[in-house]
Amino acid sequence: MATLLIVHHTTSPSTQAMFEAVRSGATTDEIEDVEVEVRPALGATAADVLAADGYLLGTPVNIGYMAGAMKHFFDTIYYPCLEATQRRPYGLYVHGDNDATGAVRAVESITTGLGWRAAAPPLVVTGRPERSDLEACWELGATVAAGLVP
Repeated sequence: MATLLIVHHTTSPSTQAMFEAVRSGATTDEIEDVEVEVRPALGATAADVLAADGYLLGTPVNIGYMAGAMKHFFDTIYYPCLEATQRRPYGLYVHGDNDATGAVRAVESITTGLGWRAAAPPLVVTGRPERSDLEACWELGATVAAGLVP
């Protein structure tokens, strides 16, 4: 059975709604043989990352960058996971009040360094998530999870 690790920093009603939609998509009954593990960014460890086959990352935009909690996650797992996790798939969802370019660029730079491959384009929501945004979050979760099934 494959394992999908969702690492998130959920600090607002908007990021909470996005997280719940992503998790719902990843755990849909149509996708079998994928176990979903959820960790807040400040609690996720290198052991969690090494035990997973793919990742879903969620962060708000803080001062034009990913949340400090997500940066801390990457700081703690980077070297312990660098060799063993190359070519693993990941998805990214980001929430901001306006521009999320810096946050997306930062995450993509780090995941490129890790050798991870994007399973889907980054999902960026600005402002309050609408129904279509949450449906896109659900699809992202389902897409990344389904990609882990051989």
